[in-house]
Amino acid sequence: MNTLNLDLSNYRDLLKQYIRTQDETALYQAEQFSKLSMQQNISPEEIINVHIQALQDLYPELPEGIESSMNFLLEAMISYGLAYQEFQSLREQQLALKSEISVAASMQQTLLTTVKPEVEGLEIGAISIPANQMNGDYHHFVQNDDNKLGIAIADVIGKGIPAALAMSMIKYSMDSIPENRMDPSNILESLNRVVERNVDPSMFITMFYGLYDPGDEKFYYSSAGHEPGFYYNAAEDKFEEIEARGVVLGVTRDTKYRQYERKVNPGDMIIMLTDGVTECRQGDRFIEPEEVLDVIKANMHLPAQKLVEQVYKHFERLQDFHLRDDFTLIILRKEV
Repeated sequence: MNTLNLDLSNYRDLLKQYIRTQDETALYQAEQFSKLSMQQNISPEEIINVHIQALQDLYPELPEGIESSMNFLLEAMISYGLAYQEFQSLREQQLALKSEISVAASMQQTLLTTVKPEVEGLEIGAISIPANQMNGDYHHFVQNDDNKLGIAIADVIGKGIPAALAMSMIKYSMDSIPENRMDPSNILESLNRVVERNVDPSMFITMFYGLYDPGDEKFYYSSAGHEPGFYYNAAEDKFEEIEARGVVLGVTRDTKYRQYERKVNPGDMIIMLTDGVTECRQGDRFIEPEEVLDVIKANMHLPAQKLVEQVYKHFERLQDFHLRDDFTLIILRKEV
């Protein structure tokens, strides 16, 4: 208390002044005292104790009931003070953790940044928005010297820093795979071994990997338990689900992944996504995949990048601008 230069005598005089005059000056001084008390970590029970002593000095014949009530208040403030100190400690830890997560999110964004390439005769649109600071989705483009385009899209079943670390491991593992082994089945089998060795069994990673070859105009792909994408057949003006079977990464070391292929004709689109797109919610209702395709079809006149952005904006509005899951959408469109 002496650090505030407000000892018992000073406080008693201030209290006496207010009881006698009830003017604003005394209240203002009390406000200043409260602010200084908080800055210098003076506990509430210390203030109450000084108040009780001041009252006893001013009113020696203080009724027993009033004195008992003040003692009751003192005990209550002791408990309050302890709880408040614990709250302040937890708040400081929370702020420190929030700062660390912010730094980690910035590092993740830097580490996982991918450049959308230019491929002659192919439009590419890509968008990935995290629901929280850390992104549990991942997408990556790889273009080799033959102008073949590899596209990876993955989802960690789990959130936060562990998911971000897992995605960083996936990214750098992909970077280490030689260009002559870019076949989707080889990619997934290599990553599967990495995940099986290094990721906790409780964390699951799904991935879809596709390879577009402009030479033969074919799209080769494999899936490790990932959300099915869609193929738009321009000639027939219809969408169909991309069928690709495969278990999630890391279940068993020697898992083999089947590779599929299909011819890509002018105007056709390949749609790759994570479950944050198909499992958007409107209130308590999950949207149907057909609703996603309807929004895509309604905006197909736009360039591919504008198209994915419009789809995101539509479902962001639908969810009252609050994503419940990470949202990643990639669209490839063969130019006519």
